[in-house]
Amino acid sequence: MSELRGSLMGVLALALVLVVLGPLPALSAPPGEPDGEVFDLENYDLTAEVDWDNLDANIYGDSYDYEDLDQEIEVSPLVPDTAPPAPPPTPEEEEEEDMTPPTQPSLPTHPPTLDFKVPGLFGPDSGLGMPTCLLCVCISGSVYCDDISLDQIPPLPKDTTRFYGRFNRIRHVKNTDFSYLKRLQSVNLSGNRISEMDEDVFLSLSHLEDLLLADNNLKMLPELPRSLKVLDVRNNQLSSRGVHAEGFKEMSQLQFLYLSNNLLDYVPAPLPLSLRALHLQNNNIQSLHVDTFCNSHDRNFIRRNLEDIRLDGNPININLFGAAYICLPRLPVGGH
Repeated sequence: MSELRGSLMGVLALALVLVVLGPLPALSAPPGEPDGEVFDLENYDLTAEVDWDNLDANIYGDSYDYEDLDQEIEVSPLVPDTAPPAPPPTPEEEEEEDMTPPTQPSLPTHPPTLDFKVPGLFGPDSGLGMPTCLLCVCISGSVYCDDISLDQIPPLPKDTTRFYGRFNRIRHVKNTDFSYLKRLQSVNLSGNRISEMDEDVFLSLSHLEDLLLADNNLKMLPELPRSLKVLDVRNNQLSSRGVHAEGFKEMSQLQFLYLSNNLLDYVPAPLPLSLRALHLQNNNIQSLHVDTFCNSHDRNFIRRNLEDIRLDGNPININLFGAAYICLPRLPVGGH
């Protein structure tokens, strides 16, 4: 509007100059344009009033609708594909999060159970609260049940070859404890309280080689299999009456016989020729028979394997029984 008024003022100023300078020749349309009405400045009415209120309409015409500018343009809001990032936690929220205990994983309603009856996996049920091979340690045919306060021998897997039941509280060894173990080669029950054994507890074990029963309360020995190579019954209460007469004669594979710290009155002869070591120290042996080690009917007889005889700690003077050990490669160790 101010530009329009400025243009009209310029026109009025030009008209005033023309009045002062005098009339000019009539202007015609520019060359090349159609003839139009001659602009006569002499007849121009400078006193005519200008309708300033309708000036816009006079210049631009009434056909322009300004109300179109007032129409509202609707713009739909942009919706992001994903939710906006969450604001960072405040220090108070971080502290509360640190104090929140971690959630525990949910446990299954019915946890899986182990089948202890699988043959060969955990062994037979010991009757002591769990299978034998969980109560003891089973490794490649060897069963270790040492120092676990057993008061009886647990049922063992059928493939057991070596059984260790040392330092327990076992008092009685029954003939059913090993009867089904046909592969058993070694039994070690040292350091128990065994005072009783069934007579045939070991007799059916045809592969048994080592029988270790030291540090018990045995007064009698059961019948022993001929397959034994090592018999250790040290530190018991064995008397000569508790050993079977000629009980070692047919044990052709016996090499080590440990009978020290017992109550024996004499050497349990006859002894097998395979014997290499005989320990009898700290007993009650007072004499030796002429045929205890040798053969009085064969002066050329030599017991070559028996090189370790211990008789010390007995009330015997071995110098009085020289004929009893003349066939030995070494003299026995004992008192004079």
